[in-house]
Order: sequence, then C-alpha cells, then structure tokens
Amino acid sequence: MRLHGHWYRGGTSKCWLFDAQDMAQHADTREEMVGLLADAFGAADARQLDGVGGGTSTTSKAAIITATPAGPADLDYLFAQVGIGEPTVELGSNCGNCATAIALYAVQAGLVAPAEGTTRVRMRNLNTGAVLTGTIATPGRRIPTSGRATVPGSDAPGVPVSLSFHAPWGQTTGAVLPTGSPADRLAVGHTVLTASMVDAGAPAVFLRADEAGIDLSRMDSGLAEHLPQLLAARAAAGVAMGLRRPEDPPQNAIPKVGVVAPAGDYTAADGSRIAADSHDVRVRMLSMLAPHPAIGLTSAVAVSLAGAVAGSVVADALSPVDTGRSTRLLRIGTPAGVITTEAITDGSGAVTEVALHRAARQLAVADIDVARPLAQTA
Repeated sequence: MRLHGHWYRGGTSKCWLFDAQDMAQHADTREEMVGLLADAFGAADARQLDGVGGGTSTTSKAAIITATPAGPADLDYLFAQVGIGEPTVELGSNCGNCATAIALYAVQAGLVAPAEGTTRVRMRNLNTGAVLTGTIATPGRRIPTSGRATVPGSDAPGVPVSLSFHAPWGQTTGAVLPTGSPADRLAVGHTVLTASMVDAGAPAVFLRADEAGIDLSRMDSGLAEHLPQLLAARAAAGVAMGLRRPEDPPQNAIPKVGVVAPAGDYTAADGSRIAADSHDVRVRMLSMLAPHPAIGLTSAVAVSLAGAVAGSVVADALSPVDTGRSTRLLRIGTPAGVITTEAITDGSGAVTEVALHRAARQLAVADIDVARPLAQTA
C-alpha cells in the first residue's frame, strides 16, 4: 500500500501531512486510519526502523488535512501523536509546531491562495476545536519556498510563520481551569504537590520545580530519576481534569506535564549559559515519556494562560506585571533557550489570543510504502 504524504519541519518538530481524501482511499474509519499511521511510522518498534517515524516524540507526528473554504476556517486538521515502541496513535491533543507546518503547506499546496503582502491561513484543530491562524509573508503574491527564520532548539532556517492561538480556551475539558481552582494539591504516590491544571492550547499540569525536587539551574541533563514522579503526576491530573476515568489507562500525550521555577541563571541543553534577566520564568516539560528538548507550542500557550491567572503555579513564579497592558510578552526559559509568547487581552483582562513566531520548511513529498503487520501477511 502506498500512502502519499508531505514531510515538513515546523518549529522544533517534524510532521507528516496527509490529505484527508487520499487517506480515505486506504482507511474508511478512524480506527483503520490509526492502524495505517502506526504501520506507516513503524510505531511498534522503539527505533521505528521499518517506517517513517523519527524515533522521538517530536519527530513522530502526523496531521490529516481537509480543505474547508466554505467553513469557519480555511482547513480542518486532525493531529496524531504516533507511539514509539507501541503501535498506538493518540488523537486527544494538538501541536502548534505541526500547525506552523500546515500553514506553510496550505499556501504551497494551493489550499489557500496567496494574498498581496501577507497570507493568513485559518486552521481548525479537530482534536480540540481550537482555531489557529498562521500568517506568512507573500510579497507580490509570491509563495515562499525558503527563509532565514530560526527558532530556539534548531539552527536550521525556514520560512517565518507567525502562529496565533485564538480563544475560546477550555476546548478539551470545558474550562480554562478544569478543577475550578488556579492551584490544587495533587496526590502523587506518597507525596502531595501543588499543581495548576490548565486547558489552553492543550490540557497541561504545572508543578513547582522545588516541590518536585527538580533543579532547573541545569537543563542539560536528563530527568530519568524524576520520570516516575512526573508520569504519576500526569496520570493523577488526567483524572482530576476529567480527561480519563480512574479505571482507564493513563494517556501519554495529555495532559502535558511540566515543572516551573522563577527566572534564574541556568545551563541550556547545549551547555550554554542563559542569564536570569533574559527570561521571566523557567519551564521544563515532558513529551510523551521523555523530556522535551524545548517546549511544545501548545504547552507554551498553556504557560501563557496560567501566567495570567493569579494564584497559579506559573503566576506565582513571575514577577509582578502591569496588568493594564493589552499585550503581554512572556519570555519562557526552556532547555533550548528562551522563547517568547505574546498574549493579547480584551478590556476585562481576559486573554483572547496568544501568538508565537516560528519557522517551517518542506522536507519531502513521498509515496510511503506501508508494510502490513505480520499477522495480516501470514
């Protein structure tokens, strides 16, 4: 079986993008689609050796895209986080880096006609209902194929894309604060930790780094000794946020889980020193079952929203800000360096949009030869 796909780098992720009509020729149901993606990526193998997966959470992603010119957005997309070492595909989340790639793909593939000056691609994420806009420079209506924009976590240049997440929030759980509180006490094994559970960008739970015993003065080392605690926190938060029942197995993709500390000098993953005055808060996240090499954009959005909620773990880590501003810049210190989000608020102070500056590039167009599982070839 041959599956036609477009391979893109968006931000610090790599994503395979598939046209929904082409996908439908090979998979009639969502269950069949999940199986097809797992086989195409070689998900059952931790190395993903016999598929097109990259063997890491940030390079094992896909999106199925439907053009919707008469709908509320230019296109709909279903995001898929493909398993690594297990033939699974999770459909409960979103990915901003992949959305960055989708915006560029939409213009390059002709789903959205280039406008004079700049082209806005409005995208609806079917997993969460979130609406995003990718803005790309198209001077003279020229479609860009390369660019010089870079992002923390990658020195490779790409086409600059301004990506905005739009309100309303709480699309997965029904509320920005699923528990109704900016901070809760979360039982994690034999420990009780302060946790802020937020549904913005994606469902996420943030813990105080000092309570979790994690030192964010160094982000160039792994979190192996802390992984059991962080995974247990994600499992407990999933129940508290209503994302799963206690008897259901924990999900690997959501909620996102991370630890937060006030700004401070720290060592980045590449060994460079990041000064305290270069950022407003330090954050380190997990991605699936491993430390994220930077921070997912949906997690960055969740950090921004949590930072605007008094009493949250993130807000408590921030220095006081001028709440009267309609635009707030938040500089987030991550293992890859500092990324900046721009939160736009309305007259009541509610956040209506979060914008980030990213880069994307097409890597390949390919017909993937999907091997069927052995059970089907016997």
